Amino acid sequence: MNVNPPGPPLTALPGLLRKLAVDRLGLMRDAAALGDAVRVAMGPKKLYIFNRPDYARHVLADNSENYHKGIGLVQARRVLGDGLLTSDGEIWRTQRRNVQPAFKPARITAQADAVAEEAAKLVAGLRTREGAGPVDVLHEVTGLTLGVLGRTLLDTGLDGHDSVAHAFEDVQDQAMFEMVTQGLVPKWIPLPGQLRFRKGRRELHRVVDLLVADRTARMTAGQTADDALCRMIVAARGKGDPVTARRRLQEELVTLLLAGHETTASTLGWTLRLLERHREVRERVREEARRVLGERIPGAEDLHGLTYTTRVVQEAMRLYPPVWVLPRVAQKRDVVGGYTVSAKADVLISPYILHRNPALWEDPERFDPDRFEPARVAGRPRYAYLPFGAGPRFCVGSNLGMMEAVFVTALLTRDLELRSVPGHPATPEAMLSLRMRGGLPMTVHPAP
Repeated sequence: MNVNPPGPPLTALPGLLRKLAVDRLGLMRDAAALGDAVRVAMGPKKLYIFNRPDYARHVLADNSENYHKGIGLVQARRVLGDGLLTSDGEIWRTQRRNVQPAFKPARITAQADAVAEEAAKLVAGLRTREGAGPVDVLHEVTGLTLGVLGRTLLDTGLDGHDSVAHAFEDVQDQAMFEMVTQGLVPKWIPLPGQLRFRKGRRELHRVVDLLVADRTARMTAGQTADDALCRMIVAARGKGDPVTARRRLQEELVTLLLAGHETTASTLGWTLRLLERHREVRERVREEARRVLGERIPGAEDLHGLTYTTRVVQEAMRLYPPVWVLPRVAQKRDVVGGYTVSAKADVLISPYILHRNPALWEDPERFDPDRFEPARVAGRPRYAYLPFGAGPRFCVGSNLGMMEAVFVTALLTRDLELRSVPGHPATPEAMLSLRMRGGLPMTVHPAP
């Protein structure tokens, strides 16, 4: 007989609602403490949180057609529209087909030199700050990820577009506010967050319009290529109403800008913070980088040699997955692991708590890159580790993101010593991605 998952007592609901507003990771931890399947009823609204690999597989892969994008991403549609991150059904399938060739392994491998050059540029820039005051390393790696995105997927430079990162912060803040308030606050009220949202959205549209205009002019002059932006422009041509086609192109490109830089910047920030706190791990990364690379920058073939550095990045994404929750909405009634899920209910699969499930991970709060040695990975359920999602919506840019994170971690650790500023905590902030509140101020020193 199918039953409802257990849930918190009614007296706990006010505390849970407060955590939804101010401590979403705490809410996930509280849910995990209640069991691997939890149902929270908030009036007519039902929220299911599942924390087992087989449950995640059912929702994200086996019955993925029944689960469309959900809470949080619904609010993000105000700026992302029907981009690849938020769309569903045939719109999503068409977008995925259009952009997929730009992420083929062979093409990403061919971009290794561009990724390594951007990483070397970051190291050179930080070297000028040796012995000076603190520098926000998170800001620096965000600039790097935008540079990589521009060169590898857009065939253009994104220099001079630093405003993109700030604009995304403002639109995410408002998306989370609207999620917590369930849209009960009218959008026409000129609250500060709403005003910042509108300004950020205008800035994002301004930037993507410039990128499209520049790329279109070069295509008209005969400079075609197989980058993602070129493919988006070609796909938008002749697709019905020109105004609708232009809006859809804007939405897809804004989505690519967000997904293509923020998640990798988050991974790099947490990786560098963890290395600074674990000296023995940092020394192993440094030794491997010097042994494999010598004094040169990496190439595609070096990914096979930087195995320990890869495990370090994987472990950082286990503890601080850049996509901390995968929200879905059940289209029809379903059964997950014997538990009934009602139609139109919100369903959450959270890599943040799944990656900390003690039934899957020994001493789960400990930073241990050797968890990702091949023999230990083979003994773990496939859906125990979901830093890039799973199923049909598995992150299309996973290979590029991993290459970027490994190259940057290896070069920064080989050449520099980054030290945290005393008294500045690294606090995770659960927005659309897992941000680091207040940035990552560090001082820069020569590597020993």
